[in-house]
Amino acid sequence: MPIPQSLHRISTKVRKIILCNKHYRLRVQDSQNPCNPCADTLEKPATIYKSKERERGIRRINHNIWRPLKLKTQEVSGKVSKAAVVLLMGLLGMVYQAKKLLPPESSGAAEHSPVTSSRIRLKDGRYLAYRERGVPKEKAKYKIILVHGLGSSKEMNFLAPQELIDELGIYFLLFDRAGYGESDPDPKRTVKSEAHDIQELADQLQLGSKFYVVGVSMGSYSTWSCLKYIPDRLAGVAFVVPVVNYRWPSLPDSLIREDHRWKLVQWSIRFANYAPGLLYWWVTQKWLPSTSTLERNPIFFNDRDIDILKTISGFAMLTQDKLRERGVFDTLRRDFMLAFGKWEFDPMDLSNPYPQNESSVHIWQGYEDKVVPFQLQRFVSGKLPWIRYHEVPDGGHLIVYYNGVCEAILRALLLGEEQVSYRPSTAKVLP
Repeated sequence: MPIPQSLHRISTKVRKIILCNKHYRLRVQDSQNPCNPCADTLEKPATIYKSKERERGIRRINHNIWRPLKLKTQEVSGKVSKAAVVLLMGLLGMVYQAKKLLPPESSGAAEHSPVTSSRIRLKDGRYLAYRERGVPKEKAKYKIILVHGLGSSKEMNFLAPQELIDELGIYFLLFDRAGYGESDPDPKRTVKSEAHDIQELADQLQLGSKFYVVGVSMGSYSTWSCLKYIPDRLAGVAFVVPVVNYRWPSLPDSLIREDHRWKLVQWSIRFANYAPGLLYWWVTQKWLPSTSTLERNPIFFNDRDIDILKTISGFAMLTQDKLRERGVFDTLRRDFMLAFGKWEFDPMDLSNPYPQNESSVHIWQGYEDKVVPFQLQRFVSGKLPWIRYHEVPDGGHLIVYYNGVCEAILRALLLGEEQVSYRPSTAKVLP
C-alpha cells in the first residue's frame, strides 16, 4: 500500500531530527573524550554562542559606563601631594604604635655597660651611683647634696668658683636618681621614696645628722619630698628653677587656666599613662617635628639660654637617638609622671622647718623662664613666706649655667647673703 505524501514528509523530518540529535550526542561525547585530538576545535551549539555574545555585550556596556569614572579617579589620585601621603603614613604609624607593645624593658643602664662610678646598695637591693666634688667630706664645713633634673645626671655642672669652694670648705655629693645613669630603676618609685633614697645615701656616706639639699628643675620634687618627710635632716634647702605641679590643690584656677604649659602637661600625662607606645613613637619619629628636640629650641629657652647651649653639651638623654633606648624612655616617662602626677601632699601645707631662723629655704627663678613661669614661683613664695625668693631679671631656665648665679646661690644658702640685683622688681609683682 503506497504511503501518503503527507506522512512521507513527516517521517522524513522525524528521521532528520533523530539523525541531528544522534550526531550532536556523538560530537559531545567526542569533545569529552581526551583521546580525541579535535575536541577543542569542535563547534558548539548556537545557543551557547548567543549566550556568550550577550555576556560580552553586557561587559562592554559596563566598561563604557565605568571607564570615565576610573579615568577621573586616576587623575585625582595622581594629584595627591607627597605631604598628604606622609601625613597618612604618620597617622597609621600612630595608630599602629599606640597598640603595639613597646620594646622589651631593660633593667637599667648599668646592666648594659660596665659600671665606672662609685655606688651604694640600698635596703631594697637597688644601687645608686654617685660622684663627689669639692673638699674632702672629713674636712668639709658644709655638705651639699645636688639633685639633678630631667634628662641630666650626676655629671651635671654646678658652676661654683673653686676659690669659694675652698674658702668655705664645701663638699658636694651628686647622684644619679633612680633609673638615671648608673643607678638602678625603682619600679615602686614615689615622691616619698625620693626623700628616702637621699637620706639613705647620706647615711651610708656618713654625711652626719644634717646636710644641705639643692634641687634643680625636675629635681625639685625630690627636694619638696625632703621638706615633707625628712625636714629634721636638712641643714638648709635651695630650689633652682623648680617645676611647679599644676595639680597642687592650692594653685588657683585663675593662675593656671590660660597657661599653655598646663595644657601641654595634661596631654603629655595622658599619653604617658594611657598610650606610652604612642608617646614613644612621637618622641622618636623623624617625619614630623616633635618636642623631643630641645636643643636651641626657642619654645623652651630664651636668648640667653640659647647662647649658653652653644657652649655646653646640651641634654644628651633628650635626643631622639637616646630616647630610642627603652631604659632611657621609661626613666624619663616615669620621672615626668611623678613630677606632674598626684602627690601625697600639697607643698603649700608645709610648715617652716626653721622656726627659729636657724637656717633658710630659697627659690631661685629666671624672670624669662619659658618652662616654669615666674608667676607660679611668686605665688608659691607668697603662700610660704618663710621661703626667700630670688629672681634673675634676664634669666631663662638655665640660670644654673650663668656666671655668678651659683656663687650667689651658695652665699645666700650658707651665709645668708643676698644680692640686690636678684631681688624681684616691684614693677613685676603678681597682680
